[in-house]
Amino acid sequence: MSERILSISGLRGVIGNGLDPEYITRFAAALGTMAGGGTVVLARDGRSTGPYVRHAVLAGLMATGCRVVDLGVATTPTCGVVVQHLKAAGGLQITASHNPVQWNGLKPFSPEGSVFNEELGKKLLGLLESQQPALVGWDRLGNVEERPEAADVHIDRVLKLVDPAVIAKRKFRVVLDSNHGSGGVLSPRLLKKLGCQVEVLGGTPDGQFEHVPEPTAENLTGLCDEVRKRGADVGFAQDPDADRLAIVDGNGRYIGEELTLALSADYVLARTPGPVVVNGSTSRVTADIAEKYNCPFHRSYVGEAHVVARMKSVGAILGGEGNGGVIEPHVGYVRDSLVSMAYVLGGMAASGKPLAEWVDSLPQYAIVKDKLTCPRERVEAACMALKSLFHDATPQQGDGLRLDWPDRWVQVRASNTEPILRVIAEAPDQTTARALCSQAMDEVRRAVS
Repeated sequence: MSERILSISGLRGVIGNGLDPEYITRFAAALGTMAGGGTVVLARDGRSTGPYVRHAVLAGLMATGCRVVDLGVATTPTCGVVVQHLKAAGGLQITASHNPVQWNGLKPFSPEGSVFNEELGKKLLGLLESQQPALVGWDRLGNVEERPEAADVHIDRVLKLVDPAVIAKRKFRVVLDSNHGSGGVLSPRLLKKLGCQVEVLGGTPDGQFEHVPEPTAENLTGLCDEVRKRGADVGFAQDPDADRLAIVDGNGRYIGEELTLALSADYVLARTPGPVVVNGSTSRVTADIAEKYNCPFHRSYVGEAHVVARMKSVGAILGGEGNGGVIEPHVGYVRDSLVSMAYVLGGMAASGKPLAEWVDSLPQYAIVKDKLTCPRERVEAACMALKSLFHDATPQQGDGLRLDWPDRWVQVRASNTEPILRVIAEAPDQTTARALCSQAMDEVRRAVS
């Protein structure tokens, strides 16, 4: 059985076991058909299989007459920003995000520079299934323009969000862990423009990950050690395509991904109040911060496309997900680690206090996440079992199942990007959250076995 996951958000698969040249070319040709042979922005993260996937993608896009603007190795948000800047017909990022090294994938962008919504995703899947791309003759084949410098517009937009001079006065010492992903290309330049002294770990974007690529606590012990050893003010960790950011404070304490959005919201809402959107798996810290500033707060289904759609519908000034993905409309409707770094540094500079003190001033919750392999046909059974077990909670269905109590919640849902079931629990303290998550995991295992 091939390991390939196809959804409205794009494609991920294991190289040599589901992600083969013919299928990649078909996907790209379907996107080229939607683009009507117009301009398509192409970028890739640093994975070693990126050049292989790139050639197959170029074949499909050129076969449909597209002009391809190739950024080379660039972050996922950079691809979205350049699509919008060039008024392109679409974009395509070659990435498997935080998946293991043997994976790669394709993430399409709309002409607005955002990820595909349900309508566009279904249209692409229909074209892919019909295998009827709009191929052109030899005399109308597309062309490729290599333009890595086009990525500079991303830095320009991020710098406009903050006061670089105020940040530069602090001369922050930053350890950046790009883990040999695409973040190592643009992020050090941004940080230096903000006056930071930067030490980069894994800055060469060759996909030779020095640790498991998902930026979780157990995978970032090395970054924590480096922050302490170098006496840095903050540590930043990116996933391979740099749309997510995890944070380590100056004491070498893992702050994590959940608070990336909360810190950004605390900085932004204090200056520009407005609606905020997060997904249903995100910590309630951001909800508390929105309430602190009397700002409307909204939840969407999990998934970047769902968050973006809700942001647009309510006119949100900020949004994102608890996986370290902040979405800033002024830069682009894409999760963006460069935005997150700028806002965290902006907040540190404005307060004049260490990051640890800022973090400790926020509402305190503990969130615990777990996962297990689960056939998709058993997901509903897992949800029903959990609903029966926690019959005193308020259920919210539609995106898996979320169960709420006044002081805690638990959610179970199928991943959109991996063949797994995720279980997330949050409570006022670590012991209660871990116990709730463990109880839910035990019930889910029984239901799907």
